[in-house]
Amino acid sequence: MTSSNANLMDLMSRIDMQKLAQVASKVDLPRLLEAASNLEDHQLRGLMRMLSGGPKEPAALPEVNGDFFDVAATLSERQREVQRKVRAFMEREVAPIINAYWSRDEFPRQLIDRFRELDLVREIWNEDGTRKPDASVVEGIVTMEMARVDVSTTVFFGVHAGLALAAIALGGSEEQRREWLPKLMNFEVIGAFGLTEPEVGSGVAGGLTTTCRRDGDGWILNGQKKWIGNSTFSDITVIWARDEADDQVKGFIVRNDTPGFSVEKIMGKIALRAVENGQITLKDVRVEEQDRLQRADSFRLTADVLRLTRAGVAWQGVGCAMGAYERSLRYAQTREQFGKPIGNFQLIQSHLVHMLGNVTAMQTMCLRLSQLQDQGQLRDEQASLAKVFTAARCRETVALARELHGGNGILLEHDVARFFADTEAIYSYEGTNEINTLVVGRAITGFSAFV
Repeated sequence: MTSSNANLMDLMSRIDMQKLAQVASKVDLPRLLEAASNLEDHQLRGLMRMLSGGPKEPAALPEVNGDFFDVAATLSERQREVQRKVRAFMEREVAPIINAYWSRDEFPRQLIDRFRELDLVREIWNEDGTRKPDASVVEGIVTMEMARVDVSTTVFFGVHAGLALAAIALGGSEEQRREWLPKLMNFEVIGAFGLTEPEVGSGVAGGLTTTCRRDGDGWILNGQKKWIGNSTFSDITVIWARDEADDQVKGFIVRNDTPGFSVEKIMGKIALRAVENGQITLKDVRVEEQDRLQRADSFRLTADVLRLTRAGVAWQGVGCAMGAYERSLRYAQTREQFGKPIGNFQLIQSHLVHMLGNVTAMQTMCLRLSQLQDQGQLRDEQASLAKVFTAARCRETVALARELHGGNGILLEHDVARFFADTEAIYSYEGTNEINTLVVGRAITGFSAFV
């Protein structure tokens, strides 16, 4: 017997003829054998792996994580603990309710008590109005974690614990700081910050129309303010007005129940709908001298307050983009089309990688920005560049998130529609991208392009 015949006999002995007959009853066996004999070796090996492997459990999907470069690992343990505390608060208290409040143009005021329990302000500020050594990094992380779930909540906290509190901390006398800072830190009173006016936005430095004039032992304020966050329910508002006598900008702590002080809620917004912005009218509002910020005698102090808080707006863009990316990745892992999760498709992966690149660049830029601020080395143009970059990249990221979600991307239930809308406010406030671009341009060229 030849060797080939022996091999054939050996092969026949190992074939279960009953099973072969079952296969032949289901398929055209000669055609199947012919097709298999024409396969390349690597194709046959792949077929055998598929046939021999049997059903397998799907591999565990990677964790959804917007911190791809592990920026959190560079933080101190105190900073990490604050981050964990804020993330848990936002996911537990804010995420389940915010779409409903955003939809009806209302801030969930029950959160004020929860903020009091968190005691976050003291992670940034000391009781005497000075800041913690790492205040800017902590404030940035807090802002990012809040905006990762909801930007409106971030704005509430930033106006109260940033702008309003900082105005009194920097511009107030020792007595004023002693009176108001503990109340603000404990959320016993809610603060607002009244600078922008109906006809004066980017030009506030030289164009305030709200006026103040001395009248005996007090001051009389007249004018209007617009886009003032928290003002519909705040207890005090820091009002900036131009002195009729010396043309200098002065600051005042105005109680919202003062006669002549009225607030109209701004309706019809498409962004930050859970922020209650108001238009304030001051008609012969009398403020006692003891409520004038004693160290705020020019716009320089106002600019110091804005400079202190500008980095926070850049962090808002980071958090908003991070939230949009994480929701998009989770959606791509679970949403199925054509029989498999859409994360299998090249175009979806391209969108996700582009988004993640934006988020990572924004995180690292803003962390360095806050480090410079804590070291006392931050320059205006650096803060402006961070605002320009993060606002633009956030805008791009949320647009990709909305696109990735398809039709579901315009539904609040998936959150990205809210991120998409809120980004338009981030792009414009605390210095428009155009103004901040000119600030950076002046710094790098030596030429001012301001008109």
